[in-house]
Amino acid sequence: MVATNSTFLTRLRVYAYWAGLAGVAFFSIYPTLNWFTSLRHGRFQLYVSPELGIPFVPQFIWAYLSMYLLFLMPLFVLPIARMPMLGKQLVAGTVASGVLFLLLPADLGFIRIIPPDPIYAKIYSGIFGVDRPHNLVPSLHVVWSSTIILACTDIARPLGRSLLYVWLAIVVTSTVLVHQHHILDVVTAVLVVFIIRRFYRVPHE
Repeated sequence: MVATNSTFLTRLRVYAYWAGLAGVAFFSIYPTLNWFTSLRHGRFQLYVSPELGIPFVPQFIWAYLSMYLLFLMPLFVLPIARMPMLGKQLVAGTVASGVLFLLLPADLGFIRIIPPDPIYAKIYSGIFGVDRPHNLVPSLHVVWSSTIILACTDIARPLGRSLLYVWLAIVVTSTVLVHQHHILDVVTAVLVVFIIRRFYRVPHE
């Protein structure tokens, strides 16, 4: 039991260190650039008109928010040796996204809707209150979700890997169905993750 507790404490320390670094990167870049972009003129509309016909499905907010459960997954799933690489991928993905936010200041094409249901109204009001509709390309929501899930699929068994892929697909889809992002935002996020994972690769064990 002592050895088990010691091992978990080691995992917790490594996890907390890299989660802390990723958190510093996120909170230094995302809100700052969202505020800065809101002040800029000549923002882009990086979507095509037919996208505006995509339905708003408020129930998908639960899938959207499930990303926050992913933050804890590496603590219980990843080997300690893989946590630093995931941390580096998250920091690099956040920095790369920040650069693109600066280069491609954008406006959300969807009109933000507060659903009449009181539960959903509270959730969406909270999101809209802290998240300006500008940090779009790429979707950092997709960057973080994809990076964490793919790190876990690297060591998962076939069934677990399949379930994680399904979860990822639902989270990615939710970013569009809750009208937080456009298709280009998702595509560029996937490309960012692909490049980051190619650059920061776990050595063969």
